[in-house]
Amino acid sequence: MTPAFLVILLAIGWGGITGNFSGLNLIFGAIIGGGAVLLLRDHVGSPSALRTVRHVLGLVLLFLYELVVSAVRVALIVIRPNIEKALSPAIVAVPVSLKTDAEITILANMITLTPGTLSIDVSADRQVIYVHTLALSSKEALVSEISDGFERKVREVFE
Repeated sequence: MTPAFLVILLAIGWGGITGNFSGLNLIFGAIIGGGAVLLLRDHVGSPSALRTVRHVLGLVLLFLYELVVSAVRVALIVIRPNIEKALSPAIVAVPVSLKTDAEITILANMITLTPGTLSIDVSADRQVIYVHTLALSSKEALVSEISDGFERKVREVFE
């Protein structure tokens, strides 16, 4: 991606954020975007930076999707007439292959921010996260959902 194209995208983004697409406002956005590109010129446009941005965007989109799906699941549980029948709380040990504190913290926070799940603790050897779930259908399904979803995306971001 060329710096000029990036400045144009930032100017359009500025117009979208401010809600004003007048010429003067777009020029102002281009000036701000040009300054940002100038300050970050060593990092902008490199293939690794673009790949990282793509992976971060993928993680954010996955989180938003899981947030909506989990919120609907919890809402369906709550509105049932016999809530005790719908609940099957459990604590599950989810094996984790992430290595750094930042990766594990992001994964644990994403689990906690998703309705119906809560990360309780991380084992001393940092190989397991203990997750409380509101309605457990299958231990394997929960482990697979976390490992193949959030954990895989977090790993991609930090590669």
